[in-house]
Amino acid sequence: MPKHILTRGHGRALTRHHKIAAAGVAALGAAAIGFSAVPSNASTTTTAEAPAQTAKVAYSTQQIQGVKADVNSQLAGASVKVEEIAAKKQAAAEAAAKKKAAAEAKAAKAREAAESASRSAERAEVKKAAPKKYGDNLDGWIREAMSIMKKHGIPGSYEGIKRNVLRESSGNPKAINLWDINAQKGIPSKGLLQVIPPTFEAYHVKGTPKDIYDPVANIVAACNYAADKYGTMDNVDSAY
Repeated sequence: MPKHILTRGHGRALTRHHKIAAAGVAALGAAAIGFSAVPSNASTTTTAEAPAQTAKVAYSTQQIQGVKADVNSQLAGASVKVEEIAAKKQAAAEAAAKKKAAAEAKAAKAREAAESASRSAERAEVKKAAPKKYGDNLDGWIREAMSIMKKHGIPGSYEGIKRNVLRESSGNPKAINLWDINAQKGIPSKGLLQVIPPTFEAYHVKGTPKDIYDPVANIVAACNYAADKYGTMDNVDSAY
């Protein structure tokens, strides 16, 4: 037999042998997995099992993208909620600030009104407490006397009073008549309207000085007497 033929055939025999050997080793390895070690007094059971196959893991970007989109959606929703809460808080703070400002403005207005009322009351009190001032002259005396007469319902005009004053005393509050019948009786006429002391006492008006020489008291008492006897001082044209 030619040498090269033997070599090729020998090569084919060795290759087959090797395959058989490899198959045997694999079978023995699989069988060895099925043995269980047990105590010496126990029976041994050998079970041949088929080698387990590892499940393949499938990788897909589609699911990951979906999860990512869902997470992004949730984050976006959370961000919107946070912004809404912040906006509500800001709106509430602004409303509270406006309410506080309105309350302060109202309180300030009330204080201003109260202070204004207080000042008005003080002015009115001062005006009420401070009596009206009249000139210390014939015009002032007549006007002051007329204001008192008005309170007591005693009639008499400015012209009628002045006319009689000028005739009786020429406007001198200290005038005294020492020659007429009354003077002879010891009760001389005195003052602007020449009133005798008994008449002055009888017709004196409360609130005026009890001084026959006081110009205002003299005018008021004389006009009170004239109103009783003649209706008003305006009706007197001579000694009365």
